[in-house]
Amino acid sequence: MTTSVSVKREGQKWSRLVHVYTSMIAFVVVLFFGITGLTLNHPDWTFGDAVDTSTVTGTLPMPTTGAGGAVEFLAISEFVRETHGVSGAVNSYGVTNGKGSITYKKPGYLADVFFDVGTGAYEVRIEQQGWVGVLNDLHKGRDAGTSWRWLIDVSAVFLVVVSLTGLLLQLFLRKRRVAAMIVMGAGAVLVIILGFLTLR
Repeated sequence: MTTSVSVKREGQKWSRLVHVYTSMIAFVVVLFFGITGLTLNHPDWTFGDAVDTSTVTGTLPMPTTGAGGAVEFLAISEFVRETHGVSGAVNSYGVTNGKGSITYKKPGYLADVFFDVGTGAYEVRIEQQGWVGVLNDLHKGRDAGTSWRWLIDVSAVFLVVVSLTGLLLQLFLRKRRVAAMIVMGAGAVLVIILGFLTLR
């Protein structure tokens, strides 16, 4: 009997410690994804959604092709980054009928570079969304890179740990155990019903 009580106390103690400290870390994550979840779900909200677009043209100062006729995408890319402040990761590039293109993306940002392989004439189009657009793309992990995807994965693990330790703590509380399980069950049923209605 004493051993059982001791194990229960230790389990409750460690569950509480893990729950408290992971909750402190997860708090910021929940706040961020909660706010951006609202802005994603309400695209008609008009604050912070201004989109700034700009277009510049010119002629490349270097040959567009190198030895063997291969297009010098890297040199062209470095030029537009340094000259026009283009940023983001390269999303795609290629040549069709003598017209080359390079596309750059990052959260809330899109830049397209178009150039004529023969003449070197180019055009850069940049579209920068407002802060809401940036946050929404971060919420979805769109064009955010490997480090942000890792952050989303780690955040998901923290939320799972918070949920499981919270559930475990409720199981240790005899007076609130039944009520807690009823509320959890009702919540699960509600989510299932709403999911079913959505997918109909």
